[in-house]
Amino acid sequence: MPVIQTKKRPTNNRSLIRQCLNVCTMLISVLMIWKGLLGWTASSSPMIIDYFGVMDPAFHRGDVLFLDNNKPTIDIGDIVAFTVKDRSIPLIRRVVEIHRLQSDQSSLYLTKGDSNVVSDRGLYAKGQFWIERRDIIGVVRVVVPHASFATILMNDYPVLKAVAIAIIAIRAFRRRP
Repeated sequence: MPVIQTKKRPTNNRSLIRQCLNVCTMLISVLMIWKGLLGWTASSSPMIIDYFGVMDPAFHRGDVLFLDNNKPTIDIGDIVAFTVKDRSIPLIRRVVEIHRLQSDQSSLYLTKGDSNVVSDRGLYAKGQFWIERRDIIGVVRVVVPHASFATILMNDYPVLKAVAIAIIAIRAFRRRP
């Protein structure tokens, strides 16, 4: 019996264009959702990940936290995310003390991690003893537990990140009949 060879069909241009448009639509949708969150929460970073776990038992390492920066005043007990000079990763801490300035009625905040014994003054920039309102990215409003544990694993073990990228690349470029 003769062997019949079949040739693979050349890639259809319409199919390729449709695939590219679907990817572009997905990327634009994600960008629109992100920009919407930026505007709705008035925060430069409406969503952050708890990398360190110093807020146990309130939050655990790997939790995704959604922030809101629309609140004009911050009270003792609020959990805030803030930036410190010369640090790239924002810190998530509870406000434990508020100092009101008589001169302009602005507030300064002292923070502390729930599982820490002392306040965060040792983590602030050199010569800084309080956090100002402009340093605060937002107040934690919603917590999604353990939603970003994969991100933390990939940061802790870079080999996992390389394997994940390789698997995604192989699946993306594998031809389907």
